Amino acid sequence: METSIDGAAEGGAETAATVVDEAAGAVGTVPGAAVRAATAPASLSPSRAGDFMQCPLLYRFRVIDRLPEKPSEAATRGTLVHAVLERLFDAPAAERTAPRAKSLVPGQWDRLRETRPEVVELFADDPDGERLARWLAEAERLVERWFTLEDPSRLEPAERELFVETELDSGLRLRGIIDRVDVAPTGEVRIVDYKTGKAPRPEYAEGALFQMKFYALVVWRLKQVVPRRLQLVYLGSGDVLTYDPVPADLERVERKLLALWEAIRLATETGDWRPRPTKLCGWCDHQAHCPEFGGTPPPYPLPVAAAAPGGVRG
Repeated sequence: METSIDGAAEGGAETAATVVDEAAGAVGTVPGAAVRAATAPASLSPSRAGDFMQCPLLYRFRVIDRLPEKPSEAATRGTLVHAVLERLFDAPAAERTAPRAKSLVPGQWDRLRETRPEVVELFADDPDGERLARWLAEAERLVERWFTLEDPSRLEPAERELFVETELDSGLRLRGIIDRVDVAPTGEVRIVDYKTGKAPRPEYAEGALFQMKFYALVVWRLKQVVPRRLQLVYLGSGDVLTYDPVPADLERVERKLLALWEAIRLATETGDWRPRPTKLCGWCDHQAHCPEFGGTPPPYPLPVAAAAPGGVRG
């Protein structure tokens, strides 16, 4: 799931806890909840793997320090659209129409404000409601565009918002949430993910497919079935990207994840989390704590392995 409120974000007098939506990769705060003590990473999701590959320090801020991140309009709209598309399948096939889907937007927005009160602050400076109205209208347009890409009246998903988790032979635990799983009468599995942004240029398609291959690997290890198709539905641009994996693809992904996890383990033990500056830094909520912007990370909350003679850590 691309844009949605995610672990991908937090006191003072007010207490707060980080809420991690592994499907979306967005992080929010829940006022009044107790802050959890820092613990070493115990599992890997697509969004967190993406964080570490983008910037190890970002991974630390989100997973270990659990620093707060403000909700964004784009991520929250993604969460809203995903909720609408999930709920639409509660209706009989003949009633899964664009007008019905659009009619679900206000109710799902109310529900989102109830379950994640922090999103209310997005429009705190919008007393007349004009910006909120435009934002909701854009969500409706994204929902409506979906009907030009898929016909929900002809779909009967086997699963929606499916949480999956498996432990590899190495001990690495993988987890995530799949937007939709379709199963053909012949048993073939299709994994579908909705993206509210635009499709990437062809040269960046492999990066976009990483999340889907991650899910395919988990399903393969869980069910001993390689998904027949991986499908990314880009509502922002009206594109559908598909890929048919084979076992060799998923084995490569597994090796990549094992190497990634080893790097995370080493950084966790040594406390050496280095920033990796990119153009994405401009959207990062943690510039005040990042050395690249003159900031200082908070004190490292985990024990650091002692260095053995010769500089080798034990």
